[in-house]
Amino acid sequence: HMKRKRKILNKVTRPTMKIAVIGQSLFGKEVYKELRKDGHTIVGVFTIPDKDGKADPLATEAEKDGVPVFKLSRWRVKGQALPEVVSQYKATGPELNVLPFCSQFIPMEVIDHPKHGSIIYHPSLLPRHRGASAINWTLIHGDKKGGFTVFWADDGLDTGPILLQRECDVEPNDTVNTIYKRFLFPEGVKGTVEAVRLIAEGKAQRIPQPEEGATYECIQKKENSKIDWNQSAEAIHNWIRGNDKVPGAWAEVDGQKVTFYGSTLIDNGVAANGRPLEICGASRPGMVTKAGLVLFGNDGGALLVKNIQFEDGKMITASQYFSAGASATVVLTEEEKAFAEQMRVWPSILTNVGQIEDSTDFFKSGAASMDVVRLVEEVKLCASSCQLQNEDIYMNTTFQDFIQMCVRKLRGEDDEEELIVDYVEKNINNMTVKMPHQLFINGEFVDAEGGKTYKTINPCDGMAICDVSLAQISDVDKAVAAAKEAFEEQEWGKMNPRDRGRLLYKLADLMEQHQEELATIEAIDSGAVYTLALKTHVGMSIQTFRYFAGWCDKIQGSTIPINQARPNRNLCFTRKEPIGVCAIVIPWNYPLMMLAWKTAACLAAGNTVVLKPAQVTPLTALKFAELASRAGLPKGVINILPGSGSLVGQRLSDHPDVRKLGFTGSTEIGKQIMKSCAVSNLKKVSLELGGKSPLIIFADCDMDKAVRMGMSSVFFNKGENCIAAGRLFVEESIHDQFVKKVVEEVKKMKIGDPLDRCTDHGPQNHKAHLDKLVEFCQFGVKEGAVLVCGGHALQRPGFFFEPTVFTNVQDHMYIAKEESFGPVMIISKFKSGEIDEVLRSANATEYGLASGVFTKDISKALYVSERLNAGTVFVNTYNKTDVATPFGGFKQSGFGKDLGKTTLSF
Repeated sequence: HMKRKRKILNKVTRPTMKIAVIGQSLFGKEVYKELRKDGHTIVGVFTIPDKDGKADPLATEAEKDGVPVFKLSRWRVKGQALPEVVSQYKATGPELNVLPFCSQFIPMEVIDHPKHGSIIYHPSLLPRHRGASAINWTLIHGDKKGGFTVFWADDGLDTGPILLQRECDVEPNDTVNTIYKRFLFPEGVKGTVEAVRLIAEGKAQRIPQPEEGATYECIQKKENSKIDWNQSAEAIHNWIRGNDKVPGAWAEVDGQKVTFYGSTLIDNGVAANGRPLEICGASRPGMVTKAGLVLFGNDGGALLVKNIQFEDGKMITASQYFSAGASATVVLTEEEKAFAEQMRVWPSILTNVGQIEDSTDFFKSGAASMDVVRLVEEVKLCASSCQLQNEDIYMNTTFQDFIQMCVRKLRGEDDEEELIVDYVEKNINNMTVKMPHQLFINGEFVDAEGGKTYKTINPCDGMAICDVSLAQISDVDKAVAAAKEAFEEQEWGKMNPRDRGRLLYKLADLMEQHQEELATIEAIDSGAVYTLALKTHVGMSIQTFRYFAGWCDKIQGSTIPINQARPNRNLCFTRKEPIGVCAIVIPWNYPLMMLAWKTAACLAAGNTVVLKPAQVTPLTALKFAELASRAGLPKGVINILPGSGSLVGQRLSDHPDVRKLGFTGSTEIGKQIMKSCAVSNLKKVSLELGGKSPLIIFADCDMDKAVRMGMSSVFFNKGENCIAAGRLFVEESIHDQFVKKVVEEVKKMKIGDPLDRCTDHGPQNHKAHLDKLVEFCQFGVKEGAVLVCGGHALQRPGFFFEPTVFTNVQDHMYIAKEESFGPVMIISKFKSGEIDEVLRSANATEYGLASGVFTKDISKALYVSERLNAGTVFVNTYNKTDVATPFGGFKQSGFGKDLGKTTLSF
């Protein structure tokens, strides 16, 4: 109680002041709000007049709080202060002036009036870049360090003593917007408020600015922002990004001024496959490519420009320079016409415009950047699936163009940002498969940091399929940041659930359209038999997305009466909300299906995903990313990172912005992941780990069915199956007959090319696993188990292992306890009537994923089922998973569920 009392007393006795806030904009508004939170009294807000009938955000906030607001068009005339303005100001009685963002010249009579004087926020590290375009010049000069200064105002231009400074790194592709949003805005607000706190506490510094290193640059104007082509690519890039948005760097193209926006450097040169574009004064023609407009410096370096704007104000993606205006006008359906009428919200934004015509131009009618944000949000309210970016408004400034753009997006026909895929193509399986091979981050296929790659191998012949980008830690961080932004800024989780479901249905449809291609890729990358891949690997993946698409608008909380509430009309209600960024790490046995099992539920619930496929089987995950993008899922919702578990998986486990991690794989790695998740940020974890699933076959079974399903329980998908029957217990009286029939069937199995429709058993997934299977069987022979057939790797190209059968396996043996994860049938014999004894042996494992029992006696089946320690018990069948049925294990097989409604709670 005393500690709490002291805390409250400290807060009340913190020094406060009477402050006049002089300035404007969102920055000024945030500083104003934080100063009030600190307990200071804002005696007056001095800002600019309303523009087009709209008040500045700072004025709106202050008026809401009842603080006096003065909207002054000017403070002085011909260099002389206006007496009536100065009188108004002095009457408020300020002790300090705070100028967070101010575009007006303030007279010295005002600057010097308060007893503490005036402080100003400036977005550069003074004395460098004095003047109004400081951020622009930080980028134009290619400064490696940027930052802001809070200084004491004097009669010079940004020359007063420094109170505090904060610096940040300037990234090579930073723009005015990115550096402002990332650092100068949020940290600038904090720094300005901290400066006021230091003044109130009597701790503020006054450090004179040195003249050494001082620079002053003029305000950038359009006539001064023409590009000088006689310089390096980096210098041209700096000039374009430094002038981005305002005023815009330009050059003469085809006899008119064309302005360039969205520049990025191209590190290692570029294979500029496109159409040349002559640019007046440039050292060589630009190149219009699918990615944008490639420009060149006099040093041979290159940069890429995303958007361009013509003299009439029309902005297009640079890749469409030669096709601008070629697309036909979309004819609207009745439903789309109704949407267009809903979108006539422009009058509420453009208050000075009475009637919105098709030709009405948003910006020529007085709209500003804040109005762009508002319009984007208005569209979300009317159609949450129409996810606009600010650039969409800049590129479609008339009402007609705006509606056309929105309708194309709603139809899924919007191709303004074409997905660029560098395919590896192979003519195989009577088709041409097109395989992406780069990382997929924030809606784009990109190379890994440093261009690192590795080769993915076809297990059928041991030959490389292609080079795949190998994700690095920095790539993980980029992917998580993209997923976080998609969750928080694009509000994927807050999208209308039915719209989210519609996108997932569309994704499932695209997967079905490409099912033969997906199955072929799965076969050559993982060794899965093509027909099985088509039915199970791909087929069940499609079913999973359709199933969870249907759940999107059915994730509901509950209403709970509160017994003790007075009056008793009160109720408590619960909501189920998405958790945020989910990391998913999947194995190599079902590359696409494991992705679907975990990803579909995450997306249906409104989460975003960063997925690491197994390093040896990345290709269907990358193809899935392409299809997800084409289905219209917003950027950043899905990110795919091929790479090593020790690096990518570990970073995902450690990452503070990941809120949930789902893992399927070995128990050993699962334990490490669980530990890392706990230590990092206590993120939620679901683990589906190893298995040693027992299958008990009683003498009263249907023998033919028991043999057929027993074979499937072990050899399905080459034994690379988490719920594979790791040990069969066969009743003594039918043991020999069962083994004889199994061996007969094994000898009929055709081992070979998974793309051959007659193949029963394809290659093991990779060489290391093949070697482990050989070692596993050697243990069995060494310990005295009877090797009935198989047990060897085939001497041919590829990673083929014979279907293998062991009998006379005892409880103490290695092969009785450890998971083979391959086509190895382990058979033990039990005596008739010893049900409890065989149950003890079946449960004598640290695993508890699945199990099975074959008997015609329903009482016996129920008795055994209740006593088997496993998440799933199959009765007179095996391997029958379904998208509506929850799947998961006990003990060291992990916890949490995949599939079914239950998984939405994990």
